[in-house]
Amino acid sequence: MTHPLRPAAVIAALPDSLIDPIVRAALAEDLGLAGDITSAACIDADQEISVAFATRKEGSIAGLACARLALAAMDPAIVFEALVRDGAQVEADTVLARAHGNTRAILAAERVALNLLGRMSGIATLTRAYVRLVADTGAVIVDTRKTTPGLRALEKYAVRCGGGVNHRFGLNDAILIKDNHVAACGGVGEAVRRARAAAGHLVKVEVEVDSLSQLEEALAQGPDVVMLDNFSLADLETAVALTRGRAHLEASGGVNLATVRAIAQTGVEVISVGALTHSAAVLDIGLDAA
Repeated sequence: MTHPLRPAAVIAALPDSLIDPIVRAALAEDLGLAGDITSAACIDADQEISVAFATRKEGSIAGLACARLALAAMDPAIVFEALVRDGAQVEADTVLARAHGNTRAILAAERVALNLLGRMSGIATLTRAYVRLVADTGAVIVDTRKTTPGLRALEKYAVRCGGGVNHRFGLNDAILIKDNHVAACGGVGEAVRRARAAAGHLVKVEVEVDSLSQLEEALAQGPDVVMLDNFSLADLETAVALTRGRAHLEASGGVNLATVRAIAQTGVEVISVGALTHSAAVLDIGLDAA
């Protein structure tokens, strides 16, 4: 079988129309009913400033559009210049972007811009670490739905910026039969049979199994993908041999930076890692007067 997933050669940027409502909601949360009372008290209304967004640690970058749109939401006249692209791997003290404009507006947007840029760059950086560890194995690193509510599109985009691949975006774009579905249906085989009968020709069917016997039961019903949940390395190797290309195999559970390479070397094609989005540390990025 051909590989089901490949990292994108070109990272497709998210449209501003998708990002802008997220940014504006974050600004509204921060500004409250009175706005930035500190800047209003200390800074002349017509004062201008030049600033630079710069990394304080090395990492992979994602979310520059969030910073740009946060500034623009406060004052469309602010000039923003990105000096790197999303997906770039940069060293500490790299200037990512420069901006110039009204001081009050820039300072009001600062925290939202940095929160989103740092969060997304942290996800991209962690993803890049996983991707590098499996680079020569043929396996790809994918994310999960374990994302921050309201930020899924941004966080999954950040995974792509780090060289990873997106799993399904939501409940509506692929069938993924989990353990509770299996229990409700009375077995793996019956769950896959029902899903196959209901799925349209463009809908993929994946099923989660937790044993080799469940794998064999699932394969008999022809799923597109089987998720091997918390399998030992030995059982992963056996699963690859048993499947013989009849379905794509995804390893999940117990995946971390210490285990991912050994998992990839078993021959599975896909490794899903919830930690990419639920446990990534923010990349330290600062905004300073230039």
